[in-house]
Amino acid sequence: MWHDAHSHESATEGFIAEAVASGGALLYWILKYIIIGPWLRVLFRPWLEGVENVPEKGPAIVASNHLSFSDSFYLALMLRRPITFLAKSDYFTGRGVKGRLTAWFFRGVGQVPIDRSGGRASEAAIHTGTRILDSGSLLGIYPEGTRSPNGTMYRGRTGMARMALESMCPVIPVAMINTFEIQPPGRLLPSLQRVGMRFGPALDFARYEGLEGDRFILRSVTDEVMYELMTMSGQEYVDMYATRAKELIAEGGKADASSMVESPK
Repeated sequence: MWHDAHSHESATEGFIAEAVASGGALLYWILKYIIIGPWLRVLFRPWLEGVENVPEKGPAIVASNHLSFSDSFYLALMLRRPITFLAKSDYFTGRGVKGRLTAWFFRGVGQVPIDRSGGRASEAAIHTGTRILDSGSLLGIYPEGTRSPNGTMYRGRTGMARMALESMCPVIPVAMINTFEIQPPGRLLPSLQRVGMRFGPALDFARYEGLEGDRFILRSVTDEVMYELMTMSGQEYVDMYATRAKELIAEGGKADASSMVESPK
């Protein structure tokens, strides 16, 4: 089902009461209904397809492809329910006007900084995500771990799968449409084009209960989610990690099927 975002939500009536009822950060609702949300609707005319697949209550992971810095803005401001992202800590420590504004936005909408350096930091990030889900909240995750450097979809990381199995919650795949063309990595100002968000049916992994420590199961769950995202977005899929793709591009190479390298397990 296709929803035009102009009719998806009412304007400002009752937003304070809604904020109190949901426990969300007040600044989130002010940004959504007054400061940023109305401008996004007018300038980018976002459309939502399948948004009814997002549960009205209870924990769920919203797993998205990641094409642009603005992906989190659209998801956070266009979904009815508040959504918490595990945002990389760099977003909270930037300098200059842009850095301070970015930190202000992410703190204001209740996003959680995490260290993505790997090892124990990755373990801590998984525990943080699990706690958010155990509280009954929506958790936004980009399984690729970073933005695509060229619009291609890359291999998913298994942290999302582990959170889903430990919390026994559904995974809602969502494909961001046209955000790479609007604001690819490195572009400061977005171009004015229409944005789409396509939500797929919930993926239930209850059949794997108790197997969150099995790396083959985690890879299977992750690949299933990535397949749904690939199908919904129409992106080319390359079975390498996006971090490796960025390295290849920085070296002047290509990050496509012809430059496949063995990915670390």
